[in-house]
Amino acid sequence: MANFLKQCFFPICLIVSLSILLFSSCASVQSPTGGPRDSIPPKVIKETPKNLTKNFNAKEVQIQFDEFIKLSNEFSEISISPAMDVLPEFKAKKQNLEIKFSQPLEANTTYTINFGKAITDVNESNILPNYTYVFATGNQIDSLSLSGTVTSSLTREKLKDVTVFILPLSQDSLFGKKRASFFTTTDTAGNFSLKNLREDTYRIYALSEQGGGDRIYNGQNEEIGFQDQPLVLNKNVENIQLQVFKAVPRTFSISERKIESDGRILLTFNKPLLKPSVKIIEPTELDRTKTFEITNTKDTAFIWLPEITFDSLKVSVSDADTPLDTITLRRNKRDTYNRVVLVSDNIIGPKLRPRSDVTLRMSAPIATAQEANISLLEDSVSVKYQISKQPGTSRTFNIKYAWKLNKDYILRFNENAFTDIFGNKSKLYIKRFNLDTEDNYGNISIKVIVPDTLSSYIVQWMGEKETIFRQDVISKNTTLNYLTYPTAKYRVRVIYDLNKNGIWDTGEVYRKQQPEKTWTFEKLISLRPNWDLEEVMTIPKPSPE
Repeated sequence: MANFLKQCFFPICLIVSLSILLFSSCASVQSPTGGPRDSIPPKVIKETPKNLTKNFNAKEVQIQFDEFIKLSNEFSEISISPAMDVLPEFKAKKQNLEIKFSQPLEANTTYTINFGKAITDVNESNILPNYTYVFATGNQIDSLSLSGTVTSSLTREKLKDVTVFILPLSQDSLFGKKRASFFTTTDTAGNFSLKNLREDTYRIYALSEQGGGDRIYNGQNEEIGFQDQPLVLNKNVENIQLQVFKAVPRTFSISERKIESDGRILLTFNKPLLKPSVKIIEPTELDRTKTFEITNTKDTAFIWLPEITFDSLKVSVSDADTPLDTITLRRNKRDTYNRVVLVSDNIIGPKLRPRSDVTLRMSAPIATAQEANISLLEDSVSVKYQISKQPGTSRTFNIKYAWKLNKDYILRFNENAFTDIFGNKSKLYIKRFNLDTEDNYGNISIKVIVPDTLSSYIVQWMGEKETIFRQDVISKNTTLNYLTYPTAKYRVRVIYDLNKNGIWDTGEVYRKQQPEKTWTFEKLISLRPNWDLEEVMTIPKPSPE
């Protein structure tokens, strides 16, 4: 009996073990992870009737793609020219797009259906951009075209995904009110092309909307470009150059208003002013106790009050004594404010830039500074320094000293070192730093040659990412010295300051006013450690475009 059980047990165990292994291997089978993400948009493989059909009389159109498709934002993306009182019905079914017309078509007319960014694939939502279906109810199709490039007016960079559209001159009053029927978007090189256009006189525009939009210019954080003169289209036109810019809003408004955590009142304007001022209208007694500051950009105001106890505050903003806007700030009675004097400085990490002072920026206007509560240590030894308020400011101080390499500095403000105009005191502040070595910085001297000494030019010293570090206004041949700048790559941009006001004046589309022209030096300047470079930059005459 034992032998019989032994003979049966081993085969059974073997069968069970093999079954477990087989089951485990089957269970571990996984679907393929696949290759890279699909980035190819749908492709049209068949159109019925064919695109560019003449003597069109069909009631519907069938367009077949190479993959499943869907329509996105079709009501805002799809446009038809000429416009129809009753729009066709658009349906996406698997790999097909159906277009059914609900009204009779006009005789001897070329129709253009532009799908914009409406057609995408189902899986990855890859967009088929600017697909158009064109047909004519007569025996001739409009065949004129125009093409060109869109760039930034300020940076001269070629821009992608900018909408370029045209309006017949007779319909130009619709600009800013209704979407244009004839439109396209620029490619990655900033190029555009509009086809199947009829002979007519047009206005042409380029519109850059951040994050997409309705293709209607509303002036709010949008960039616009246009040609000065109407375009007479009686033949194919190429090499149209459009430069977009962000216009100064036509109507002034206060875009942001708030009471900050320390009780400071912030007002941000939607455009800079020439001579801005603020006045507290209600409660009237607070106006004489207020202190206010306008930023250098003339588009932001700060207001300080001795006490924040009002329920509501009515503030008026004026420019050159002309009232522009009035707003009301309301305060929650339960809100509290931490009214202390905070300090910030210009020391990057633990390093102070060579040949510079320590610059201190206070959070509120300062009445007094107690030097007895301020100390500077050099390698733990107290040293004498100079502290002074920057001219024309109420919140900025400079600390001057003959800083030395390989020395450790400790700048210390004891409590109450600074007192603001309302009696609030600063807290303890300790900053440890040392002087950075010249090896991390470079110098360059640029000899600038101007084309016309009767004109004015704004020379901007910039980082690679358009950060402006310095700006000079010149009208004659000048040598500009840029000293002790971090080793990096820099660019120089020139603005042709036509009205000699020292700022770049943007355009205005409704007045057909173009922005002031710019030019960027073709050389990318690389500052090297502890090197003194020299360069000659000849500013060309402004381009006639």
